[in-house]
Amino acid sequence: MRTPQRHILVVDDEQDLTTLYRMELEGRGYRVSTANTGQAALASVRGDRPDLVVMDIRMPDIDGLELMGRILSVDPSIQVVLNSAYACYQDSFLSWAADAYVLKSSDLSPLVSTVERLSFLAGAAQPPLAAAVTGRLMSRVLQH
Repeated sequence: MRTPQRHILVVDDEQDLTTLYRMELEGRGYRVSTANTGQAALASVRGDRPDLVVMDIRMPDIDGLELMGRILSVDPSIQVVLNSAYACYQDSFLSWAADAYVLKSSDLSPLVSTVERLSFLAGAAQPPLAAAVTGRLMSRVLQH
């Protein structure tokens, strides 16, 4: 079960990938915005706050881990899914603030199921900050 019309921001410097993710997530009922740079992502977060951000880590203008910190400083209740081709970042303590970490793959089902799980958790009858904390804790429990 997911909350319809949740707003998801997809951030990746590969435009074809952001288009693919947008099409997949919109097909599942989400409202999706995209950004191809960290600066564009920050502008989007400040202008049309997303409920969840799916972001790459390696980007040319702002590292994804730094970007995650900036996004969470704007609004700590925004859920963050790190989406990278590099597993080495998964165990870095810098990535622990993320709600989830999904390795890039041609199979989008792990990403989609993660977005749906986080959407379900956020849809609980809790204040936004409590839902964000619960989502982060549940992600840790489910990952280990």
